[in-house]
This record gives sequence, C-alpha cells and structure tokens, in this order.
Amino acid sequence: MGLGTGDRNRIAKRAAAEISDGMLVNLGIGIPSLVPNHLLNDHKVMFHAENGLVGIGSTPEMGKEDAHLCNAGGLPITIRAGASYCDSTVAFGMIRRGRVDITILGALQVSQVGDLANWIVPGKRVPGMGGAMELAAKAKKVIVLMEHNDKAGMSKLVKKCTLPLTAKKCVHMIITELGVFSVTSEGLLLTDVFDTSSIQEIRNRTEASFTVSENIHNLKE
Repeated sequence: MGLGTGDRNRIAKRAAAEISDGMLVNLGIGIPSLVPNHLLNDHKVMFHAENGLVGIGSTPEMGKEDAHLCNAGGLPITIRAGASYCDSTVAFGMIRRGRVDITILGALQVSQVGDLANWIVPGKRVPGMGGAMELAAKAKKVIVLMEHNDKAGMSKLVKKCTLPLTAKKCVHMIITELGVFSVTSEGLLLTDVFDTSSIQEIRNRTEASFTVSENIHNLKE
C-alpha cells in the first residue's frame, strides 16, 4: 500500500523548506510534484521541466487542467507569471551546464553513501530514465523523496543498492514519511523525525547504517 495524502504532503512540505527565492528547481513526478503547493504564493522560484518549461506553478484544480500544459511525467500543471517555453535541447542544456540549483526526485533505492537507483526494476516495464541521470550528476543539490519501505516492507535506504544505478554518490538528502537524512562524508545522518514516528521505528525499518544528529528536529504537522 502506498502513502496516504497526509504523508505525501508532509514529505513535500519538508522538501519545500530547502528551497530559497531565486532558485531554479527541477521536480520529478509523484511526491516531488506536490512541492510547489507548499511555497508561498509570492515566491520567486522557477520550476524547470525537461520537456521544455521554466516556471511551473501549483497543481491545477480538478476540472481546470489545460491539456497543453504538462510536466515531464505528462501530468497537468499550471504556469507562473514570467514562465517561458523552450525545446528539450535547451532544457537539458540548463541541466548539463549546472544551472539547476536543486533537483527533487523519487527513488527505488538509496545507499548509505548516496548512490541512487531510480529508473528500472529488471524485468519490469518502465517509461525510461528521462533526465534523472543528468540531474543526479549536474544539479547542485539532489534531494530524494520516497516511501521508507517498498511494497514488500523492505527498506529502500540500503547499505548497497541492488538495483541498477542512476548515478553514484550523488544524493545529498533523503526525506521519507519517517524522517530526514543527510548524506555526509561520514555516512547517513538522521536530522529530523516526523512526530508520527520515532528514532526506534526508523532503526527498525532501515537497512542502511546511520547516526543520529545531536540537534535532531521533531517535525510537527
């Protein structure tokens, strides 16, 4: 069973706190697409999509979708004042030139040294890698939003990824429905715990090794 709406929005809201005005931010599909909903209406952040749009707005209300406006995952979006369109060549050029400040994406597995696997489960049908490889390698900060465990209850934070990698040692932060981890040179550091969880629960549900920050934050609703 996947996460409920409350958990998905808690994760997206915590990720939004990492964004500052003036940034260029790329969002993956799924939970990352909820992040703009948790910024102030007058924010000065430009959201970028690989299919050629800079200036994505919040998710449109049901029934008010524009069939001509979609993100890289094909989901309906809105645009902000000042948005601009380009082709995919230019959109990928922004990524490869290191212009993207933060990319926020999902993952199938993240290792305790920050390796990312997020594009294929061998034998399963997938739509393709998209821009994940470029974003993981070139964005200034890589934040992963994901469910803490997979459908079989296995930890998605692992000692070593067993699925094909997207990129090595690229992840800076992981946010799940249980808490927030930073990837440091000494390994994973648990920095935040949602008030719906506990450090002990996180230890029980995590394969990867991690330490707990001396200044750990308790995240409330």
